[in-house]
Amino acid sequence: MCRNIRRLYNCDPPVETEEVRASALQFVRKVSGYRKPSRVNEAAFERAVDEVTAATERLLATLETKAAPRSLRRSRDKPQQWPGRRAT
Repeated sequence: MCRNIRRLYNCDPPVETEEVRASALQFVRKVSGYRKPSRVNEAAFERAVDEVTAATERLLATLETKAAPRSLRRSRDKPQQWPGRRAT
């Protein structure tokens, strides 16, 4: 699985459409093997991202649980790294 795809279900605060789309983009990149598709494949790539985003949003809207929502740290809440240092 792509390490950048995050848990999207049962989160507090609920995930936003941008986060769902970012996960869909990572999934399509992984499946297709393209980080950025060629011009010939760009339309198909974007259509796939749109379809995966829509399917994921439908899935999230219909799932049910009795578990308490998990807390999510948004990327804007993460501490900033020192310039020039790589994440570990």
